[in-house]
Amino acid sequence: MNHPASHTRSRVTIVEENGSRTRLDYLTTEEPLEIRLVEPKKTLAVTMRTPGADFDLVAGFLYGEGVIESRDQLVGMRYCVDLADGQQRENIINVSLGEETSRFLPSLERHFFTNSACGVCGKASLETIRVRNRVRRDDDRKVRAETLYSLGDKLRSAQGLFKITGGLHAAALFDMDGNLLRSREDVGRHNALDKLIGASFLAGELPLEGGIVMVSGRSSFEILQKCIVAGVPIVCSVSAPSSLAVTLAREFGVTSIGFLRGKKFNLYSGAERVIAS
Repeated sequence: MNHPASHTRSRVTIVEENGSRTRLDYLTTEEPLEIRLVEPKKTLAVTMRTPGADFDLVAGFLYGEGVIESRDQLVGMRYCVDLADGQQRENIINVSLGEETSRFLPSLERHFFTNSACGVCGKASLETIRVRNRVRRDDDRKVRAETLYSLGDKLRSAQGLFKITGGLHAAALFDMDGNLLRSREDVGRHNALDKLIGASFLAGELPLEGGIVMVSGRSSFEILQKCIVAGVPIVCSVSAPSSLAVTLAREFGVTSIGFLRGKKFNLYSGAERVIAS
């Protein structure tokens, strides 16, 4: 179910070879979301996102950035209520963390930037991923190429908001048999993945062993970073992975698949998990 504020109507002029016409169309909503810590009172991040599954987004972001490791460390999340008029502000979420978690926030401030792609490539980032890596190399589960071929159509069928607006990304979680387990959409590719992982975190389903994540568009360093921390062994994308994403996948034992379209894909790492014929 799409959030009522996830898309807005706008008048658009369509120009064609034989003239032009005006009609109403739908646009994907893009609004800021402020993640605000209750104690100590401070802003952790501001990200541009599509409204909907906001709590999933916040949980996934905090988990992916190493602020929380377990469900009990996230004490509570709620939308901010303006004390002056009692109105709920759905662009601000107040987060309460456990005391032990809050104590380490000063050392984590380097993670928080005001955009929707918060990964930073450097020695410190790579060391953090190594410490938090949850991808099992000893898992011998495999996926058939025929199963992978089917994921693109299933991802598109789950993109209800994309069908309305044509203007946002999606991330979906499948099992090794190609069954769609969960999907999320957002104007930002990284936000869609944060929402997906956040929903799994809140449901107590991490690490995602035996899971396949597919993202629309390309697969970047940040996409791989988030999947590695969540324990995802197979990461697929509609377009190409970046060079750094492939390097990361090879180092951490992730199967990286790109250009997954129809009955064809490119396999960049982790071929041992794929049955090609």
